[in-house]
Amino acid sequence: MNTLQANMAAYATMRERLEKESRGQWVLIHDERLIGTYASFEDAAADAIEQFGRGPYHIREIGASDTVTVPASLAFRTA
Repeated sequence: MNTLQANMAAYATMRERLEKESRGQWVLIHDERLIGTYASFEDAAADAIEQFGRGPYHIREIGASDTVTVPASLAFRTA
């Protein structure tokens, strides 16, 4: 399993608790650890870039559908 898949699997194990406690917020997962929850994608991304550079890490909205399309401009955003 690659790092992104491992981070996504880590989210899946935390999903139920996160949806009860922080639905609608954004989560940052790195090295299969919950780094934090944030009010916006931008806040989560800024913290991710500050702490971990280009990644890999997993950012997603808590409670959102598993199918999300991210524009290439966000996927390749640099600090």
